[in-house]
Amino acid sequence: MSNSPTQIQLIQPDDWHLHIRDGEVMKDVLADTARQFARAIIMPNLKPPVTTVDLANEYMTRIRTQLNLLGIDHFTPLMTLYLTDNTSADEVCKAKAAGIVAFKLYPAGATTNSDFGVSDIKHCYLALEAMQAVGMPLLVHGEVTSVEVDIFDREAVFIDQVLEPLRKDFPELKMVFEHITTLQAAHYVRDAATGGKNTLAATLTPQHLLMNRNAIFAGGIRPHNYCLPVLKREKHRVALLEAATSGNPRFFLGTDSAPHSKGAKETACGCAGCYSAFNALGLYAEAFESVGKLDQLEGFASFFGPDFYSLPRNTKQITLVKQAQTIPAELPLGDSVIVPLRAGETIAWSLS
Repeated sequence: MSNSPTQIQLIQPDDWHLHIRDGEVMKDVLADTARQFARAIIMPNLKPPVTTVDLANEYMTRIRTQLNLLGIDHFTPLMTLYLTDNTSADEVCKAKAAGIVAFKLYPAGATTNSDFGVSDIKHCYLALEAMQAVGMPLLVHGEVTSVEVDIFDREAVFIDQVLEPLRKDFPELKMVFEHITTLQAAHYVRDAATGGKNTLAATLTPQHLLMNRNAIFAGGIRPHNYCLPVLKREKHRVALLEAATSGNPRFFLGTDSAPHSKGAKETACGCAGCYSAFNALGLYAEAFESVGKLDQLEGFASFFGPDFYSLPRNTKQITLVKQAQTIPAELPLGDSVIVPLRAGETIAWSLS
């Protein structure tokens, strides 16, 4: 990677955590992602969720159809399956043979379309044993959902109650602690003891690197800054940014870009999720530049993710330029519109 005050060249990144939904809205969000990223891990929390290889193949066919309609032939979707209490060891082996990249753990009720999620992780132990045996990673939405736990503490409690026991029971199972939001998670992943093996990693989103929880309430309720896991205190944002820019290969890019229509966000009970796909790389560059660490962006965005997943690094090079752009107030989303992250604001970095 070469840097100057006005330009960054880097190997094209991948997005290791992405929601593209289904149906008519898919073409709009796919176009935004494929403009920047070579590959993306596709989240399986549709309605109904993608729980089997057959459902994943059907979803892949729909994605390929939309990519063809858009004239995009340079983007690779990486498919995942939704872990449930009833996922079998046979389905894990079938998934591995079919090229499914990972399984996703959603604690039941943790986030959008997670009602089919895992009620008790011990119900999944046979599936997890099979995942460990065949080398299938587990992607973790790391929050407990007990009503007695404060929403700002759900991630830290998850580490103690679920993640640490899980890692002890399955020491060879690769896990990605997705969209981490706390100092506790950043330090836990940084310090994870794996006997020399890198079996635990974490993804970080642009919103959690750039904003703290004040951004949800600045001048009134800001529904387009509301996501799950929810934004936390400034000390947590600082710790996340330190982790992302540290050069530690355990931390890599995952936007968790989550499209919801404007109406679904600006309502009495708005959906959780930030839509960052439109300008994700510019946002990450802004975050890294804020601490003088642009030289660490390529590893975080382009190298550490494929290395963890044992996939080849991309070879195509892209260029970011320090050229101000104003993010549109709205973008098309099927027959509706979506409000992107930082809508109406000017950011410094753009994709050349």
